[in-house]
Amino acid sequence: MNCKVEKSRLNGTITCPPNKSYTHRAIFLASLANGESTIKNILHSRDTNATIEICKKFGAEIRGEQNNLVVSGVDKFGTADLAADASNSGTTIRIAAAVAALREGKTTLTGDESLRKRPMKPLLDALESLGAKCSSNGGKPPLTISGRMRGGEVSIPGNVSSQFISALLIASPLTEKGVTLGISSDLVSKPYLDATIIAMAKFGAKVNVLEQYKKYKIEPQQYQRATITIPSDFSSVALLLSAAVLVGHDFSVNVSVGDLAQGDEAIIDMLGKLGVEVSMDNGVIAVKSPEKLRGGRFNLSNNPDLLPPLSILALKSDSPIELYNVRHARFKETDRIAILARELQKLGIIVTEKEDGLILVPPKELRGASLNSENDHRLFMAFCIAAMHVGGCTVSDSDSVDVSYPSFVSDMNRAGARISIH
Repeated sequence: MNCKVEKSRLNGTITCPPNKSYTHRAIFLASLANGESTIKNILHSRDTNATIEICKKFGAEIRGEQNNLVVSGVDKFGTADLAADASNSGTTIRIAAAVAALREGKTTLTGDESLRKRPMKPLLDALESLGAKCSSNGGKPPLTISGRMRGGEVSIPGNVSSQFISALLIASPLTEKGVTLGISSDLVSKPYLDATIIAMAKFGAKVNVLEQYKKYKIEPQQYQRATITIPSDFSSVALLLSAAVLVGHDFSVNVSVGDLAQGDEAIIDMLGKLGVEVSMDNGVIAVKSPEKLRGGRFNLSNNPDLLPPLSILALKSDSPIELYNVRHARFKETDRIAILARELQKLGIIVTEKEDGLILVPPKELRGASLNSENDHRLFMAFCIAAMHVGGCTVSDSDSVDVSYPSFVSDMNRAGARISIH
């Protein structure tokens, strides 16, 4: 479905949804742990529902209690063949592939059209070197994994996705020999690897850091039941703050932070460099934006999900915004670099597409346009926010937001947006 978006002004306070990455990790870890765990303040979305259903197929018992999940971990993996659908979720299929290598039976994993285009080969090669048997469609889903991997030493590149390394880390404690894991190239999205290690520690598993972001050792050990509370998702906070900068009027974002670190909290400092004053009081983030932003250069190696919200801020800057070192954004749900370059030019931004990012020169004149988000949830939200600033736009694929922020359109409209779905 498409949206029609007119010029809007936002006011009031929106509560940001819970973190998608930590919700995924907590569900998998609780499913692998002894006993019954509780996950509080989970994100209900298409992606996290895919993780829940796959963990149930592995043998976990999961029940919902309001915004919480109660998870009884897998007592013993079955040996029967099973098949599961990860929908649109790269995190789900990658962690599930590593977990599948812990069981004796054959596991077949697939997903939607977008997911079936996403790279998996580095992870599959690593699982095979640890003892599993894997097959795929040219290194992409559908996948077939037959365990059981025994552990040992393995090397994997880190320049495509940190999810490969996170998947291996999560499965490694349950291998017979443990795993010594080396990362053979510069690691992208480092905070997501940190998040995995933090979440594993919550469930009682220790990762020995031999050389940070280069080499890790995980001894055989058992996950223990835990209670964990999921914080707000700063990837979504970043989009809401970009809305506050472009179209906010007494508009703020309510967040819960907790003790689980997130790399995308860097959006606060990045907005500051653009000239935006950001304040936080009792969990409410507000911004004071100048008439024109300053522009600047931002290295997004660790923060690929900040590419869409920072890109649209070129609509209000007085000098170029350059976003670089983010080539891995080409391997997300879509090639986000290429689509942002193509679509934002329609609004009047002068865009130079580089292999690893974008240079965005502010528009001389704004113009409405039909924007194609290519069924990518973060691009849909970014384009809607841009359209609220420009007016007279349509944005495709509104149903994509079910992946990470199902109530996005209704939240925006409640705050004053003029978004209608057709």
